[in-house]
Order: sequence, then structure tokens, then C-alpha cells
Amino acid sequence: MFKKILIANRGEIALRVQRACREMGIQAVMVYSEADRDAKYVKLADEAVCIGPAPSGQSYLSMPAIISAAEVTDAEAIHPGYGFLSENADFAERVEKSGFVFIGPTPESIRIMGDKVSAKQAMIRAGVPCVPGSEGALPDDPVVIKRTAKAVGYPVIIKAAGGGGGRGMRVVHTEAALLHAVQTTKAEAGAAFGNPEVYMEKFLQNPRHIEIQVLADQHRNAVYLFERDCSMQRRHQKVIEEAPAPGIPRRLIEKIGERCAAACKKIGYRGAGTFEFLYENGEFYFIEMNTRVQVEHPVTEAITGIDIVRTQIAVAAGEKLPFTQRQIQVRGHAIECRINAEDAYKFTPSPGRVTTWHMPGGPGVRVDSHVYANYMVPPNYDSMIGKLIVHGDTREQALARMRTALSEVAVEGIKTNVPLHRELMVDANFEAGGTNIHYLESWLAQRER
Repeated sequence: MFKKILIANRGEIALRVQRACREMGIQAVMVYSEADRDAKYVKLADEAVCIGPAPSGQSYLSMPAIISAAEVTDAEAIHPGYGFLSENADFAERVEKSGFVFIGPTPESIRIMGDKVSAKQAMIRAGVPCVPGSEGALPDDPVVIKRTAKAVGYPVIIKAAGGGGGRGMRVVHTEAALLHAVQTTKAEAGAAFGNPEVYMEKFLQNPRHIEIQVLADQHRNAVYLFERDCSMQRRHQKVIEEAPAPGIPRRLIEKIGERCAAACKKIGYRGAGTFEFLYENGEFYFIEMNTRVQVEHPVTEAITGIDIVRTQIAVAAGEKLPFTQRQIQVRGHAIECRINAEDAYKFTPSPGRVTTWHMPGGPGVRVDSHVYANYMVPPNYDSMIGKLIVHGDTREQALARMRTALSEVAVEGIKTNVPLHRELMVDANFEAGGTNIHYLESWLAQRER
């Protein structure tokens, strides 16, 4: 096992990985930008290294700065968390070439799954169902583009091969709008991701967003940790996640889970990963794979009792998975609300000093956050400042616990989206379960009328 790990991230995930290290008797080195000098996890670190000014391009995205920090502190491995460099194959490669262990998949796996076109081709070969669409990147030939769209059937969605986070997508309803949409998306993709390739998929009208969590080791063992429902989202950004997904038959989950685990073995995957699917009319359609720990991993930890971050570290150190598929059971129901420093309904960021910070407790309640009273939320990064997770024996109990927990939250000095969560927890359609990915946006539009 490692003696010292460098954590190349910030915010709640940095604290989460630090806690796992402490439990395992591993020293944690924290890197931080000047804006995060007073962060809780920096104060609690065994060692902390400032790697640059506030802009992430000069700190958390600076590969030389992070690798230098690992060298001067004698760290053995680097945990990238999520976001920033966590899915950057070049970073994983540089980490390993510099003599450190990258706590994640191989650079080759990240490259294959990071490009949506090659990921889809790999999944088709592995027998994982995909959304109907172009077989690869769209060519420049307008005749071929039109023929492909006709075969797939309108509406179609044009997506950037190197895209993510809801960017680089365009829905097309008619042939007249097709070529312009393709050219525009190509230009955007080239500018945003450095890769102008785009591909086409059938645009599903009312799907749910279901994801399968997997864990794999270096000894060709792979398991799935069942599913999460992440359909409550706005502009492709998740707001609420839950596990298991309401109303989907177990046999369907087991069937798709087995295929995901088999795909991991086929591509030689290691570490934690997530297969994301659209689910409509009883069918799963693969959209992408995230080759890192997810923001919403706590709901899976709650229903399986498996520590995903701890397992990531153990697998990276060469250990075998400590459980088999048969030993993994679903227990109860878990819900997570992302707490963001933003206006609850306008979604404008609200950085600043937190004057009051009181989080709930009690049975089945977990709070993952690096924030404390008098903490300064910097304006330089993502607005998420914490996650509130509850677990109950049933979904009904989990909902009741979340309502109680949210009623106890007290944050002053900045705005948060807690009022939005309080409203959604008593929404009849959300209570019933099974809302689709467009539900929250239509709910917000109706609320404004």
C-alpha cells in the first residue's frame, strides 16, 4: 500500500479523498491555489503545496506544477478527483512516466473512452447497446450527412466527439437545419475541446439518465455497483441523484450491469468508472463513460456499503477487488442534493463569505462539504460547495429524511440552491419517481409563468 498520496484537486472531493487516506493510514499531500489557502483540507493536510494563483489554468490544470509538488514531497501516487485533469490521458501518462502511480485507469483507457466516437465503437464491440446514429465521426460530404440523418430519423442530435459537461451538442429537427448545425457544432468543438470531430445520434424525446457504477482491478476482475438515476438536471448539469433508479425492473439493471462489467474486462479497464445511459421505453442506450469517481458516488456507497474511493486507492496499489459480484447487494434507497453557491432560481453564482454554516445530522444523513463558518467561497471555480446525502430503508423514508435534513440547513452570507431542493422534494411528480431529463427545465419554466 502507498505511504503518501498527492491529491490533485480542490473542494469537497479533495476532503473526501483525504479522509479515505487517513482511514487507510496514508499521508495526504494537498495542492492548492492561492484562492484555496484557507480551505479546511489544506489545514488538515499532512503536507500542503501552493501550486499557483487562483485561475485553474495556472494551478489545478498545471501538469508541471502538480508533478513538481509530487516530486518535492516524495508522494508515490496522485489521485485526480473529478473534473480538472481527472480524465486527461496526457496527464495520466505524464504522471506514470514521472514515476508515480495514477489513481485511475490507464492512459489508453482514458483516450478510448474520452473520445465519444471511439468509446461508442468500443461499446458496440463489447455488446453494450448504443443510441442509433453515425458509425463514426461525420464526414464533410453533405450528401452522406443527409443520408445518415434520414436513416437515423429526425430529430437527431449532433455531438462533439471530445465534448462533455453538456457542451458541444445541437438538436436538429429538419433536414433544412442539418448542415448548418453540423458546421456550427464542429467549429464550437474545435474551439472548446481542440477536436472538431462530431457525430450524430437519434435524439430521444423523453429519456431518463441512468448510470451504472463499475469497479475493476488489475487482475481482470470487474463488478457493477448497480445504478443511479441522474435525470433531475438543468442544462445537462445534474442537480439531484438517487439510487436505485425508481421503477426499472431489477432484471434489466442486472443485464446491463453484467454487460458493463464484461466491457471493462474486454478493454482492460482498472479503477472506478461510470457507464452513462439514456433509458426510454424499457431500453438502455450508452452515451458515454466517465473514467473517474463521480460527484454522485455517495448514493452508491450508501446502498452497497462499499467505499468507492478507498477501493480506487487499493486497486491502484495492485490489490484485487475485495468482493465478488454475488456479494454486492442493494440495501435501501439513497438521495443526494448538490448544494451550490448560486441563486436558487436564476442560477447566478453567489461567491463570498459564509457567515453561518449549519448542516443537518441524524440517522442516515451524510454531508460532504469543505465549507465552514467564515469560509470564503472563491469566484474562480464551480459553484458546488457541498452535497447532502440521505439513506433510508425505502425511497419514501429517504424522501422524508431529505425533507427533514433540508429544513435544518442554515447558510447565510451567500445564496444557495437549498430553496430549490426543498420545493422539489415535495413535487408530486418527483415523489412518484421516474421523471425524465427534461422535467426540471420544464418545471422551472412553468414556475416562472
